[in-house]
Amino acid sequence: MREPERIRLVRDRDTRGINVATRPGLSDYIRARAVRVAGIAIILLGGAAALLPSEKGISSDMIGGLLIAAGLIELVAGSLRREVRQLAMAAGGVTALAGLLFIINPETQFFPSVAPVVAWLVIRGLILAIAATRTAGSVQTWMALSAGMDVLLAALLITGLSIATIVVSLFGPTAPLIATFAWILAASFVVNGLLLLEVASCERDAAA
Repeated sequence: MREPERIRLVRDRDTRGINVATRPGLSDYIRARAVRVAGIAIILLGGAAALLPSEKGISSDMIGGLLIAAGLIELVAGSLRREVRQLAMAAGGVTALAGLLFIINPETQFFPSVAPVVAWLVIRGLILAIAATRTAGSVQTWMALSAGMDVLLAALLITGLSIATIVVSLFGPTAPLIATFAWILAASFVVNGLLLLEVASCERDAAA
């Protein structure tokens, strides 16, 4: 009597952050490629944030649009992950929610309020920090770096918030002040994109 066909499972030999049993096949490569595309897309959004027209001011709609786009991309990429999937999706959801708040309740059309950005950075940093404790290898390192970057950027915003308030009240939202705000968004996006590229690399190695 013929024995039923057995599905062979392989365990990833790479310990950089993907250490689960998986079924080899095209789907693994598609997952890795999709996460890689998501990482590149978020890095490009970081470049767009850095190039926002600081001389003419940055509207809340611009900031909100960038955050929503980055959040949705991160949400989709998180749904493709095999580790800390829910936390990765939560990080994307927080980003998209922050962007939605900017569009629904803009403070001003010239210089957006930094409070939602501070809250977004802190919450997202905490989510990534928790996720980092549940991964291993290089993915854990990049998650910790991304979490640390967000918390550091939030601290910089909080530290400069009182100074920025005085500057804006006296001289208006100056171009260097607005440019600093844009670069903070860009830095967070770029580090997050690099994190996704590392996840994609691990997913690809796991499928090999």
